[in-house]
Amino acid sequence: MHKPSILFMGTPEFAVPSLKILIDHRMPLAGVVTQPDRPRGRGRQLAPPPVKILAEAHGLSVLQPERIRDEAFLQVFRDLAPELVVVAAFGQILPGEMISRPPLGCINVHPSLLPKYRGAAPIQRSLINGDETTGMTIMRMDEGVDSGDILLQEPVPILPEENFGSLHDRLAEIGARMLYRTIEMIIDQSVRPIRQDHAKATPAPRIRKEDCVIDWSRSVKEVLSLIRGLSPDPGAYTFLNGKKLKIYAARGEASPSPPAPGSVSNPAAGEPAVAAADGFVYPEDIQMENKNRMSVRDFLRGYRITPGTTMG
Repeated sequence: MHKPSILFMGTPEFAVPSLKILIDHRMPLAGVVTQPDRPRGRGRQLAPPPVKILAEAHGLSVLQPERIRDEAFLQVFRDLAPELVVVAAFGQILPGEMISRPPLGCINVHPSLLPKYRGAAPIQRSLINGDETTGMTIMRMDEGVDSGDILLQEPVPILPEENFGSLHDRLAEIGARMLYRTIEMIIDQSVRPIRQDHAKATPAPRIRKEDCVIDWSRSVKEVLSLIRGLSPDPGAYTFLNGKKLKIYAARGEASPSPPAPGSVSNPAAGEPAVAAADGFVYPEDIQMENKNRMSVRDFLRGYRITPGTTMG
């Protein structure tokens, strides 16, 4: 069985399992393309992306162009002449040449059941919208946004207590296995592309800062879905006495006549209840501005919430 030469393109943790499965199966990798090192952390020191760390640990050639559309990089791409390009959360839009030139095409690992949730934040949007099922798609790329033909697809149930972090990690592993299966099907010519129904496409735009603000006038389910969908990063937040308060985990209960949205009840018992439209939300894992992340019980040991306090 001829194994095609592959150019892998990916950057964050989501892409690591996909690169690892290609390494583990000794697929011929012409190179690994990832984003440049960026400043991270409080010290703003340059840090390599996760894909670069894995690639260098296995002695692979790593390319980090600032812009893949620059002629200098495109010439490198032509010289590498990969038979197949694999993309997993790379972070830049590929030019048409990179999509059309490889003889076996350009395929993408996408964490949703396309055509649902095309865009940069499919996992977060699925959780925020309260979906009970998501999935993984391996698609053949075209010049649109996640609009290419479906090569392999698998639905994945969302577990009741799952948040963005845990679902992200699970989908990354599922996607890696599906990627390898797809490459096998491409090699033996058993893959059967399916056109997407573009009329059913839904967007999943990048999460903005304003998307992270908790609106306590929404239902308990909507508030909890937002918290799950943004935990642990970037984190849903509200304001407590003028300071930003991130909430990473919470539970809720229905109530026929809750008080005004955002009002806090019962803080002295160590389980403050924040009123939503149809009940109460009980924050469990929080982080006050300029403080460490901690349980709400630990937080209340050093911070007093007075009766009549309103969050938001």
